[in-house]
Amino acid sequence: MTAPAGGDGSPELFVDAWDPSYGTSFEAAPGGPAAPSSAQVDADVELPAVDWRAIDVRRDVPAPAVVLLVDGVRRIDASVWTAEPDGGSFPGVAASYAAGVVCCDLERGAARLAGAKVGRGLFTASPSAREVVAGRIRYPVHRVGGSGELNKLPAAVQGPLTALEVEVSGAARTDGDLLVVDGPLRSRRNLPRTLGYIKTQHSQYLDARLTAVVTGLRSGQRSPVFRLGTAWGGYSWYLRLPVASGAPWAGIVRVECSAELPEPAAIGLADLSLVTLPRFASTPYKDPRAPQNLVPIAGLERRLRALLGDARLLHRALTAAARTGR
Repeated sequence: MTAPAGGDGSPELFVDAWDPSYGTSFEAAPGGPAAPSSAQVDADVELPAVDWRAIDVRRDVPAPAVVLLVDGVRRIDASVWTAEPDGGSFPGVAASYAAGVVCCDLERGAARLAGAKVGRGLFTASPSAREVVAGRIRYPVHRVGGSGELNKLPAAVQGPLTALEVEVSGAARTDGDLLVVDGPLRSRRNLPRTLGYIKTQHSQYLDARLTAVVTGLRSGQRSPVFRLGTAWGGYSWYLRLPVASGAPWAGIVRVECSAELPEPAAIGLADLSLVTLPRFASTPYKDPRAPQNLVPIAGLERRLRALLGDARLLHRALTAAARTGR
């Protein structure tokens, strides 16, 4: 929703389409919609920075026949503490996580769950912790480094979850498909024909002039490809999904691919993303994170959360297991 500018020259007001319970589609910061990043940026990959402009769909680029979309979910089932033989104690979290992949056959107009897997674990720095058995559910020990502060333990689940995503997506791949990972690629940059799909913008990588090109994109357009010189650096670009709102960052997502690719291959994937991703965009009346939360991903998330099991029952089983020392 847009409130028109006042006669006194006051700025337009935009309301983010996302349900506030999910945060916002960008991370607000003083002076702009996202915090400036210190990453080195090479903006001259596809076009010289001085010539940056919106890029439309190239008519000679066909959509892939098969698109695989992979995602993962995680949940903390219980926070725990260990009692060490020397009288000390370590915090821990019992976590459940799941990864799955949806196979979308664009030629047939059909989608199916191509694979899903659930993992669980007890994440702690305790040297004496043992596997916890809660009824029929097992939580193997995943020892974390450092002092194992409780507030840092949930992040330790990401590694095993990423490995599970690689496992399930690898088993579903076929020749000529396109794999779309919901989130940054991280350690999956070696996978062929793979895109990282970032729907929430936390950092502002471009200067004001290039950012103006991004916020000026129309639905179904993308920015030129640029390269990020971060630890997980790679090629990246922005595109705007179909969206009704005129807010500067409405419907904007960032897409990335491996830095190991030649520049023409990265540009080719950018073109491929523009003929592929917009067709999966969600609508506000169906999804509170529209249009960025892609329709197959939303359905996959619901399925994966159901596979994790009932959180209350698991918490109860963990409590009983702790009482019996199992």
